[in-house]
Amino acid sequence: MTVLSTGTGALIAFQRALATVSHNVANVNTEGYSRQRVEFATRTPHDYGYGFVGNGVKIADIQRIADQLATSRLLDAGGELARLEQLSSLSGRVDQLFSDPATNIAGMWSKFFDSVTALSANAAGTAEREDLLSMGRSLATRFHQLDAQMQSLDGEVNNRLLSGADEINRLAAEIAQINRSLSNALNPSADLLDRRDQLISQLIGYTGGTSVLQDGGMANVFSAGGQALVVGVHASTVTTVADPYRPERLQLALQAQGSTVLMDQRALGGQMGGLLEFRATVLDPAQAELGRIAVALATTFNAGHQAGMDLHGDMGGPFFSLPAPRVSGNSANTSGASLSASVHDLAQLDGQDLILRFDGTGWSATRADTGAAVPLTGTGTAGDPLLVGGIALEVSTAPPPAAGDRFLLQPTAGAATGIELAISDPSRIAAASPVSASADVANIGSGVVAGLKVTDASNPGLLADVEIEFLDAGQYMVGTDGPFAYTPGDSISANGWMLTLDGLPAAGDIFRVGRTPPRSGDNGNALALSNLDDARALNGGTVSLNGAVGGLTTMVGSAARQAEYSADAQQVLYDQALADRESISGVNLDEEAADMLRLQQAYQAAARIISTADTMFQSILAAVR
Repeated sequence: MTVLSTGTGALIAFQRALATVSHNVANVNTEGYSRQRVEFATRTPHDYGYGFVGNGVKIADIQRIADQLATSRLLDAGGELARLEQLSSLSGRVDQLFSDPATNIAGMWSKFFDSVTALSANAAGTAEREDLLSMGRSLATRFHQLDAQMQSLDGEVNNRLLSGADEINRLAAEIAQINRSLSNALNPSADLLDRRDQLISQLIGYTGGTSVLQDGGMANVFSAGGQALVVGVHASTVTTVADPYRPERLQLALQAQGSTVLMDQRALGGQMGGLLEFRATVLDPAQAELGRIAVALATTFNAGHQAGMDLHGDMGGPFFSLPAPRVSGNSANTSGASLSASVHDLAQLDGQDLILRFDGTGWSATRADTGAAVPLTGTGTAGDPLLVGGIALEVSTAPPPAAGDRFLLQPTAGAATGIELAISDPSRIAAASPVSASADVANIGSGVVAGLKVTDASNPGLLADVEIEFLDAGQYMVGTDGPFAYTPGDSISANGWMLTLDGLPAAGDIFRVGRTPPRSGDNGNALALSNLDDARALNGGTVSLNGAVGGLTTMVGSAARQAEYSADAQQVLYDQALADRESISGVNLDEEAADMLRLQQAYQAAARIISTADTMFQSILAAVR
């Protein structure tokens, strides 16, 4: 019987070992599968008095071949790869908007200023005036289209946060359920452990973070930033809440013990972190910079246009219209106070979103993205507005603000979607200089008018007729004012205009400056407008409008390339971590084939033992029969 039981035990052991090898081979392509290995051990021998006789073999354990360090490395690399791939994908879409000639701002921008240049060559031409209005409308439309596309991306981020929160909750709940099953098992299932590791990998792919094993074999999962997603058999619930300043924008939060706690949006990793990082570091800055360019164009072009005269003989009005900067109160504010904003200094306007806080006695400002303090002056009254980042703000007095009130200032975020053409009548285009100068026909000197430029279009005396009379080559009168000293090359200024002469005037020479008549073909203001794209109006007077347009394209392209390079590098690290994990836990078909052949031979040998035992048994029966 010992021979028979030994053979039977060996046969069963080798059969189960063959089943394990077959299981490995069957799961060679199963993602996250860890190969299993049978551990054999001798069965307890029997003491016959003269010594111990062995009783064969048994399966001591079916071991799951896995290394926790390699698994942790793979989790870290996978969460970071998911974040960077999400960031790269969305950043690339923004880059395509600003780099494709069919959708970018640069092409339509050039066409608009080309139409201004064409008008300067024929200031009275109806076709040129119609073309300028058409190009102005097209440029405004292009601003609208780009801003609408970015708003659509913002909405897509919201939708992905919603679906991501649902998937996070599903994964966390299933991990907690597996923890519960494993906690009750003396010998946990290797396949169940693999399933849990795969779920943890997927969960960290959404949030980043890590997994920590605790006593009893259960795994706790924490997001990047340290929020607990799974603790033992308990899974947290992730939800979305409205941004306190911008209700249309969603943020992630944890629901725990009846309360909702906002997750650290800047610390999250995985796909969710990539979405939030894209929104904060690529989408918002691009939208703000596009708006800053719209503000700069409208402000600069309007100022130039208002310094000219239209075909009716009237001073020019605004060419573009713009919405006021956005100021949004925090949903937790108690006072109901509001702030009204306007652009105060274009050169200081940087487009950065700011948080304004009232402490009960005064105001402070910090950047919304970094929390860094920003200089702020003023008290917020009409006579002494708050001045910050090129923006002037007036605080409401009915109701007044309360201590703790906070506001989000978006200086330029809505400008691109709100810029419009302010005129529709081509005759209202102010292409002419509002004043013109001429020399008296009786002048005897060689002085001629070389240039006349409006320096202050708001001067009430700008259009008044003025006579400049030279007493001699070194002195002149402006109307009844003077005399003023004159050196050749000096400019002559009055009533918001500035005149320069070539040549040498003589005593008695007269030059007249007066209002330009209606329907004039003068192109003085059109020439000035055609050069405004090179006006250094931004960054303290160091960056031109053209430079800002090119800078926006470069900024977005640089962010997209950086994200792509980082994702490519992280892919290499992930592949290395995966290869390390597979070298330990992956199924090697050659090795499994060798094991199968060896076990098959052992199985056949065990079968022969049983056959021999049967022969022996039959011989005994025959001997006593």
